[in-house]
Amino acid sequence: MRWKLGTAAYKRVPSRDAAMDPDLETPAEKTPDGGGGGAGAGAGPSWRRSLPHVCVATVTSFLFGYHTGVVNEPLESISADLGFAGNTLAEGLVVSICLGGAFVGCLFSGSVADGIGRRRAFQLSTLPMIVGAALSALTNSLEGMLFGRLLVGAGMGLGPPVASLYITEVSPPSVRGMYGSFVQIATCLGILFSLLVGTPVKDIDRWWRVCFWVSAVPAVLQAIAMEFCVESPQWLYKCGRTNEAEMQFEKLLGPLHVKSAMAELSRSERGDDGESVKFSELFYGRHFNVVFIGTTLFALQQLSGINSVFYFSSTVFRSVGVPSSLANICMGIANLLGSIIAMLLMDKLGRKMLLVGSFFFMAFSMGLQAIGANRHLGSASV
Repeated sequence: MRWKLGTAAYKRVPSRDAAMDPDLETPAEKTPDGGGGGAGAGAGPSWRRSLPHVCVATVTSFLFGYHTGVVNEPLESISADLGFAGNTLAEGLVVSICLGGAFVGCLFSGSVADGIGRRRAFQLSTLPMIVGAALSALTNSLEGMLFGRLLVGAGMGLGPPVASLYITEVSPPSVRGMYGSFVQIATCLGILFSLLVGTPVKDIDRWWRVCFWVSAVPAVLQAIAMEFCVESPQWLYKCGRTNEAEMQFEKLLGPLHVKSAMAELSRSERGDDGESVKFSELFYGRHFNVVFIGTTLFALQQLSGINSVFYFSSTVFRSVGVPSSLANICMGIANLLGSIIAMLLMDKLGRKMLLVGSFFFMAFSMGLQAIGANRHLGSASV
């Protein structure tokens, strides 16, 4: 197996900061019909054309975040209504079985996206989310809940990788980094929204069923909205549908940038600006360092225990006498603010500085957690 390491699909703008300015769109892009004179042809493509398509794509990340936190607050009510209260194994399975489904889904996300296209892959990912959410909301048994969560997980694994790929392929280079951060922001918004929706669970009987029904709404909306979004020009070009790829570039970049985008895409596909490497070469030589650092960063992020916080924070907060609803909302807001700050500072401070700074504050926060747990539980229990 050989992989191609190519450049972006179309030309990069010389000045990153200047290109971020929405006022630098061409006169052709300012007219409603996309027409206009040739003045300003040297300016980069506008970010406004691709923004609606990017926002629709990030709905799948919003759903990923929502299903991550949806059982946090209602877990106690779910276990009581379905008859497994006090069974920590069953509670853990209800929370985590979606990750098993996500693992399976992500294994097929790339082949599905390449086989049927990005838009259809998005729509396909919403199907198990809708069915799984409905099954979870209607079930009266632990088995039904587990199967519903497993289906939801399959959609969680299939959608977000396609979203990252799609956003990269439809975004102008000048805003690609910022648009890429929308995936994480949407995930944080989904987590926060799930915590807000779960707040009334203590006061309204069987409110947890409503929490699952709510998640079906954005999934249905995304499936419908994708009918009006562009298909990835890169995918169309690879399928030999050159004319359609040009039409999609015109919608995304404006007519003045179609030729340069197609030329860059053609060079990338021919390998003029890239190189082919064997899959095995990712594990030795100069490629190994990049692969090792990237995978280690993701592993360390997961080993920090952040997922367990979003899954069981209500239980932890209640055990120490903290109002879980208020604490969960504050936690979700802090998570969202961190992602927004990273988006704003990414191009100014650089990726490395943000990573080092974030790991430092993570270590500091985990130290505070250890001290707090030690004082509450006693040194013998930590």
